[in-house]
Amino acid sequence: MAAPIVLFDAATDESFDEAAYLRANADVQQAVARGDFDSGRQHFEAFGRHEGRRQRHLHDLSALRAAKLDRLRPHLRLDLPHETRDGKYDFLTSELRAETRIVETENVSENAYDAPMQRLVEKHRDGLVLDCGAGRRPVYYPNVVNYEIVDYPTTDILGVGEVLPFRDDSFDAIFSVAVLEHVRDPFRCAAEIARVLKPGGDLFCAVPFLQPLHGYPHHYFNATHQGIRRLFEDRLEVRDVTVFPSTHPVIALHWMLGSYAQGLAGRTREEFLAMRVADFLQPWEAMVEQPFATELPMDKQLELACATVLTATKR
Repeated sequence: MAAPIVLFDAATDESFDEAAYLRANADVQQAVARGDFDSGRQHFEAFGRHEGRRQRHLHDLSALRAAKLDRLRPHLRLDLPHETRDGKYDFLTSELRAETRIVETENVSENAYDAPMQRLVEKHRDGLVLDCGAGRRPVYYPNVVNYEIVDYPTTDILGVGEVLPFRDDSFDAIFSVAVLEHVRDPFRCAAEIARVLKPGGDLFCAVPFLQPLHGYPHHYFNATHQGIRRLFEDRLEVRDVTVFPSTHPVIALHWMLGSYAQGLAGRTREEFLAMRVADFLQPWEAMVEQPFATELPMDKQLELACATVLTATKR
């Protein structure tokens, strides 16, 4: 198997590349152009090293993608409407876009593979792994099919999760990480994932539970550990449902409090940031009358709400 290609990596003293650093950090590129810094290296020395800034390397993926898609072609549903473009298959028809409410987005989805995912890539190095909703990949693997609604440089196949353009029992393993909350019909998508997974194949699926609204471009459903099990238990043998360090409850607290603070301004924000954990454990009826609650804009309330309320009239 050909070696993976690293497209993004951390900038370090040993690996620093001026052009790659500027490509990955548009704000630094603009700051250098304004004369705020003499170079990207100067920014890295002052801020980038501490901030964990990255570098973006330029690689031509066409040959590696062509070899991958040659292996994949017998598994493709080429009877479905599609077109080929830039060496990629595009099954994302206008009808599917309308049905699944896909719209253009400037949001970039990018999640690094956890160690167990990397082990699955290696385990099936001679097979095929489907990353269903891959986002933009920092590493391009020759045995991982990157399936997306967005045409990133690392995308191999364009399509929707509710209609996977692959034959039954096609993949040795499937990843679905931070995807099912963004599809309009997660049960249909889960059924499709189970359909194209080989008997004995491995599924690695992560769905948020206590995460705020984060549109890509839409965010429909979160799931409890019982909910994610329910998505697959009728079709697959569920081995375990657990929590990884990258999905720990502390991340939910960090995300919630950080985003809440961003929605406030001035003295109210300062007072909110000075509160202790114990202050949040007083009766909620008293807290909703405080400035940090009453001054929170409605868009932030919708993002972080304990629950939302729908009212409707029958047509």
